[in-house]
Amino acid sequence: MRFIGHLDLFKTWERTLRRAKIPIAYSQGFHPNPRMNLASALPLGITSDCELLDVWLESPMDMNVIHENLQKALPPGIQIYSIDEIHSQTPALQTQVIAAEYVVTFLKPIEDLDLRIHHLLSCKCLPRNRRGKSYDLRALIEEISLYPSKSDEPPQLFMRLTAREGATGRPDDVLDALGIPITDVRIKRTRLILKDFHP
Repeated sequence: MRFIGHLDLFKTWERTLRRAKIPIAYSQGFHPNPRMNLASALPLGITSDCELLDVWLESPMDMNVIHENLQKALPPGIQIYSIDEIHSQTPALQTQVIAAEYVVTFLKPIEDLDLRIHHLLSCKCLPRNRRGKSYDLRALIEEISLYPSKSDEPPQLFMRLTAREGATGRPDDVLDALGIPITDVRIKRTRLILKDFHP
């Protein structure tokens, strides 16, 4: 599933909900689209155990029945942790994500990893360019630290990266700034941090 792109994942959820006979609501117009929102696009090659999906329904349905039906219809590689009914005035998920946490597992030893992290965090600015837009990567890095590891375990790196309108911290960009090829690691998103909302 880590090689499934964002749009394909969206389509996978639409097909899964239809197979599970969940009454999804659709937009109006000539090209109706399912009313679903994924909280944050997951970069290709990265796994996650914390993704969030909003789905609007045409009619009420028991949460336990939804859960049971979806479990039967899910494709391999996707797991549901919980399903909740939310307030109708809750803002769109994409506007609520303020940061994300990642764990990077190294597949091979990396020389001077502590030094590389220290050098990156000591930089006041890390100018980057993505799709023709310039931004400061350093401003998007809230925390980077190494997990203590045993000698027989691969080292792991923790990252908390800011998500804001117009610029979102990406772990692959941070690894590039550290001089670490993405082919030498496995990345998992472990937490999406949302704004507090009180309807």
